[in-house]
This record gives sequence, structure tokens and C-alpha cells, in this order.
Amino acid sequence: MTGLARTMLRLHRPALIVWGVFVAAALVCLVRLTEITAGAARAEAASCPAHQGFCGSMWATLDYSEPMGWVSTCVYYSFWAVAAWAGGALIGGELESGTARLAWTQGVSPARWLAAKLTVPALAIALGGALFIPVYRWAWSANRDLMGDDWTFADVFADRGPAVVAYGLCALAVGALTALVLRRSLPAMGVSVAVMVVLNQFLERHREDFWPAVTRTSTKAFEVSDSVWQVENGTVTRGHRVEGLDHTACHGSPGEIKRCLDAMGIDGYYAIYHPRSHFWPMNLVETGILLAVAALATVLAFRLLKRHTGAAAGHQELTV
Repeated sequence: MTGLARTMLRLHRPALIVWGVFVAAALVCLVRLTEITAGAARAEAASCPAHQGFCGSMWATLDYSEPMGWVSTCVYYSFWAVAAWAGGALIGGELESGTARLAWTQGVSPARWLAAKLTVPALAIALGGALFIPVYRWAWSANRDLMGDDWTFADVFADRGPAVVAYGLCALAVGALTALVLRRSLPAMGVSVAVMVVLNQFLERHREDFWPAVTRTSTKAFEVSDSVWQVENGTVTRGHRVEGLDHTACHGSPGEIKRCLDAMGIDGYYAIYHPRSHFWPMNLVETGILLAVAALATVLAFRLLKRHTGAAAGHQELTV
């Protein structure tokens, strides 16, 4: 397997170099933003006249917040490129050109060929994630005053944990399976990306359901912290929760407000949310789902490859 892996490294060296440069650029950008740009942004904000709030709160931080957001987004959605590459160049291209079948006639079994094809990029994805995640967590936590504290953004949520690596590994497996099904590089590339986009949208939509949320109720109106992931809020009206019912229509003296609320049937208020302590269980659940999909796609890919190569070998024997 060592010789085969070395061959795969040579064959896909350009893609691995591009991946390495991409990860390195992201890390350098994060360090520069944290160590240099953040300090400059604060100094610029401090130099703004006190009456020019827009100067101090917006323009001075754009040089920091915008690049940080772009790094976060690009790394998160890099699984699109992984899926396209896996479906197109890694597997689909070699099946379409016949290079894979040539390798199988040179003493390399189809199973070993596919294993090497998946192992080398999987290690590269895992290594890139192992370097990126701790640096990103450090950079994201260092200057919350310049960007806010919203850990619920899709890219921030994934990049701060192993989910970002799981997306890459899942895209690799899905791309390989799609290529083996379609056996054409361009269709496999498009379908692989489409499958990962649908999967990603599904997981993002149901992310808040990955862990039981906290429910808070009170007889008085209250606001939850900006640092929580608010799922739902509203009023308790005649014993039933009513999401988003506007109770601010009641005005006047405390007595008048109480009579108005009683007339509306409002007994209390509630909020359903995820505190920041739920980040790790939610991220790990999403990671587990992605790795399960990746494992299933990998198993199906090996079975499909075995079926194709077995059928081809049987056809050749019958022909002879």
C-alpha cells in the first residue's frame, strides 16, 4: 500500500498543494487579523470623536470583521470543492479515461486502488482541520468586541469544532460514490456538489434540534442574553404557548397594562434557547451524522466497485 499511496501522492500532487496553500493562507490570515489588524482597528476606533459613533463602531472594525468572515466562510464551504474534486478528478476522471482499469491490470486490486484514493486526501483533510480548528477558535475568541458574540452563524458553528472536518470527509466519500455510480467526471462533479449542498442545508435547518433546548418561563416579560441561540419565544396565553404574540400593544399605567394583558389572556412569557454550553454536544452530533453518512457512502462505494469489476471480469471470461 505504501508504493500505491506514493503513486497517488504524485498523481494528485497539484490538488494537495492547492489544499495545503489554502489552509496555510487561512492560518496566516487568522494570525495577522488577531495579532495586527485587531489592534489597529481598536486604535482607529479610539481615535474617532465621541460624537461620531458610526466612525468608532463600524468603519474602524470593517478591516477586521470582513476578512475574518471571509476566512470562516471559505473554509466552511470548502467541502463543495472537495466534493467536486472527488467526483470529477479523483475517481470520475480515472474511470472515464480508463486509467483506473489500467492500474487494476498492474497488480493493484480495485479495492486497494479505491482505498489509496480515499486515504491520501482524507489524511490531508484531517490534517488541515487539525491545524485550522484550534487557530480559528483562538482567533474567534480573542476579539469578540470587534465582531459580536454570535456563535450560531452556520460557518462559525462548524469551524469552531470537528464538524468542519466531517463535512470535508463526507464530501470526499459522497464524491467517490457518485463517480462510481455515474462513471463520468462532469456529471459526477455536479451531482456530488448538489448532494452535499442538500445535506448541508438539511443539517443547518435542523441544527437546533440536535440537543434538547432550555425552556424558561416567567410571569413577567424578560429578555434572554444575546449569547444564546434563541429557538422560540412568546407568551403563555390561557395556558397555551403562543409564539411571537405581541404584548407591547398594552400601554398606560401598571393597572391598565395588567387589565389589558388579562383581557388578552396572557398569563406569562417563555423562551426556548440553547446556551453556549450546548455548542459542543450540538457540534458533535452533527459531526457524528456526517461521519455516519461518509461511512455509509464509503461502504457502498466499495460494494459498487466490487460489483462492477466482478461483472466485468465475468464478462471477459465468457468472451474468452
